[in-house]
Amino acid sequence: MTERHYEAVNFLNSLHIDTYPVGIILGTGLGGLVKDIKIKSEINYSEIPNFPVSTVESHSGKLIFGTLSGKKIVAMQGRFHYYEGYSMDEVTFPVYIMKALGVKNLIVSNACGALNPVFSKTDLMIMSSHINLLFNSPLRNKKINFSDGSKIYSERLIKLAEKTALENGIPVQKGVYCPVQGPNLETVAEYRMIRKMGGDTVGMSTIPEAKIAHNLGIEVLGLSIITDEGFPDTLKVALLPHILEAAAVAEPKLTLLIRKLVGAVDS
Repeated sequence: MTERHYEAVNFLNSLHIDTYPVGIILGTGLGGLVKDIKIKSEINYSEIPNFPVSTVESHSGKLIFGTLSGKKIVAMQGRFHYYEGYSMDEVTFPVYIMKALGVKNLIVSNACGALNPVFSKTDLMIMSSHINLLFNSPLRNKKINFSDGSKIYSERLIKLAEKTALENGIPVQKGVYCPVQGPNLETVAEYRMIRKMGGDTVGMSTIPEAKIAHNLGIEVLGLSIITDEGFPDTLKVALLPHILEAAAVAEPKLTLLIRKLVGAVDS
């Protein structure tokens, strides 16, 4: 961590913030989980020294501290994207703070587009792996503790998520997530290319946070809501209101899954 990270951590500690073994990053249109959190305190990002501020619609920009399913959690209601002009260090800044606050398990969520033809809008997907098309890495010039990229997503948490979904009747897909820089959506040719490369979904986030968390020794689980479909032969324009509408339909399923999962995870 740098002096900038320590300044943020010291500020939070001065507010008598506790330790939190579970961290959650809520993506586009997915802030509703906060309603299920028994909130101890919430802090606007703008109040925390050196903390970036969300600029994207539907990202509230608050750090939430409390309990969910009886477990102490810290949740980001709104994240930062590379396309907003932030550096990789800024995008991943909160992960270092979570680590300092005791986070051992990190659940990262996102909204994404489907490329796999068996996936549909409003489906949930457990991320099994990713193909990084951001063409940048938050690990540049960092001390690398875990270099095996195949281990970024915790098999233990993936199995627990699958078990939790099955026990609670929540249909889930499982697949490979491909982040692009954005903020524009992809061309028909790009959708075809990413699908041929092995991508099941495409989005604009998540991977920087997942990489840093893994490097810090935090177990990571990636969960996606499919909010649009990037099928080249039947492509329709994906507008933000439609994306948020799809997220709102699927959000109760994701909220239930995360709530049950947090209750089952070892802290």
